[in-house]
Amino acid sequence: MRIAIVTGASSGLGAEYVRQLDIGSRLAMSGDASYQLKGCFAQPLDEIWVIARREERLKQLKTVVKTPVRVLALDLTRKEALNTLSAMLASLRPDVRVLVNAAGFGKIGSWKDISGQDAADMIDLNCRAAVAVTQMVLPYMTRGGRILEICSSAAFQPLPYLNVYAATKAFLYRYSRALGRELVDQGISVTAVCPYWVKDTWFISNARETDQVGYIRSFPFATREKFVVRQSLSDAAQRKPVSTPGAVSTVQRLGLLLPDSFKMDLWDLIRRL
Repeated sequence: MRIAIVTGASSGLGAEYVRQLDIGSRLAMSGDASYQLKGCFAQPLDEIWVIARREERLKQLKTVVKTPVRVLALDLTRKEALNTLSAMLASLRPDVRVLVNAAGFGKIGSWKDISGQDAADMIDLNCRAAVAVTQMVLPYMTRGGRILEICSSAAFQPLPYLNVYAATKAFLYRYSRALGRELVDQGISVTAVCPYWVKDTWFISNARETDQVGYIRSFPFATREKFVVRQSLSDAAQRKPVSTPGAVSTVQRLGLLLPDSFKMDLWDLIRRL
């Protein structure tokens, strides 16, 4: 059984990955080579496993895609949820062709505004859970498998007032790059997906709930989820180790060699726009 696994699939980028994987699977299954012209990522899939806490959202997603969907309403910060996923993999022994780790969240504010619990939850979901799911899935991946770790252009620099989130994405970025090198001989690729702000997801509104002062006033040049997903899947198809969908995230990546102090000074100007 050939499957894709998408975490954080109840909304935003995660849900859009499910929709675009479904399109690519149906084109591949039909033998329609037009997907190459359409820029679709095509992997024939028997099922897509969708993982998130909100079961109703996952069930709604199931009704809008044609590929069979297995709904797993799991909170990946909880050990019993990881055990459930592990047991299902061991029982069904699927051939995992694609893993998308899109589960994650951020909070904007000074260190005083972000509770200890929120900080711990960001680290748990953005880092620990992503690594746990990847480690769990790898034994069921074979040559040609693709892993997409959804990082952020925040991974490329320290971000005051988004400090924990940016640090978790820097961790995931470095993990992705190193893991990808380890898996070269097995023919499994890892792509660190590093978008800039995405305007049409819940992320910005959710992150701003803790920003009572207005530390980040606007989000100029934000991209859209369809573009981010389409571009990152195309990059994964080409086995690129890093995907920076959009001009801003590409420029941020090019700035990796600049001093962190300079990049934080620039960030202080941008966040006040």
